[in-house]
Amino acid sequence: MTKFAVILPAAGRSSRFSDKHYKKPFAPLAGRAVWLHSAERFLNRDDVIQTILVISPEDREQFNSRFGANVAILGVEVVDGGGERADSVAAALEQVKPEADFVCVHDAARPCLADVWIDKIFRSAEQTGAAIFAIPVAGTLKRVGAERKIEETIDRNRLWEAQTPQVFRRELLLEAYAKREGFQATDEAQLVERIGHAVTVVHGSPINMKITTKEDQRLVAQALKALPKPKLSGVLHPFTGDDMWR
Repeated sequence: MTKFAVILPAAGRSSRFSDKHYKKPFAPLAGRAVWLHSAERFLNRDDVIQTILVISPEDREQFNSRFGANVAILGVEVVDGGGERADSVAAALEQVKPEADFVCVHDAARPCLADVWIDKIFRSAEQTGAAIFAIPVAGTLKRVGAERKIEETIDRNRLWEAQTPQVFRRELLLEAYAKREGFQATDEAQLVERIGHAVTVVHGSPINMKITTKEDQRLVAQALKALPKPKLSGVLHPFTGDDMWR
């Protein structure tokens, strides 16, 4: 069986989330933290041998207080990230088990993920070595200049919005990060593209939203209801009903 390691970046600053109590991956959503929704999709898969959550060092003390028991029970590894996303994923890559054939990177703040979608992206990565979810751009795009004046309308033909999961053969992703030379990519596919390897796009879903703002959080709460229920045999909440664990 092909083995996958999963990295969940959650070390961002959440500057647009505008919540004085929570950063977006740790905010409550339908009874538990956002990052737990994302993690649970991978935890009971037979082909996933490792799940790594990347957090900011400044969040470590509060994270351990709120989620220490969850992490211990679920077997999630927690790694300190860096100042940018690429730095955080690089730190997690150093901890990936050598027996993992592929590495899957999925935004911790993107909780609306269905099991069948993971099956699809994993199989595509196995066939091609590198695959990401994305959706075609549907709206009309404008390039805007000074004083918010439109400079041009962008042809949206062949434009896709990248999502996660993004899945790569482990050696390929390690090579891409080794050759980044400080380049701060906004996703993993960009680094793989830079070393000349083709990345396959798998049609994703608009439901697979990333939480950026409080409005996104409200929309995602409704979208979760349309997803298949996860099949977890373990206990997700050591102390059910205690807000500390949400």
